[in-house]
Amino acid sequence: MNSKEMLSQIEEIFHDQLDDETIILTPETTAEDIDDWDSLTHIMLVVAVEKQFKVKFTSNEILSWKNVGEMMDCIKEN
Repeated sequence: MNSKEMLSQIEEIFHDQLDDETIILTPETTAEDIDDWDSLTHIMLVVAVEKQFKVKFTSNEILSWKNVGEMMDCIKEN
């Protein structure tokens, strides 16, 4: 899977979890860029991403992410 396909799948997860079809993600997107992306929705997003990509992130990995691109890097590494 290439990065564009992965980003598209993650974007769909954001649409579903945040109930907002207008979200457009880039690797540089951060929680500050999306109004409803708070600590609770972050957990829901992480769980949904883990399920979609059949990966399990460590808490250190999750805490280290500064943007969507770093989340994608972790998916590729797992």
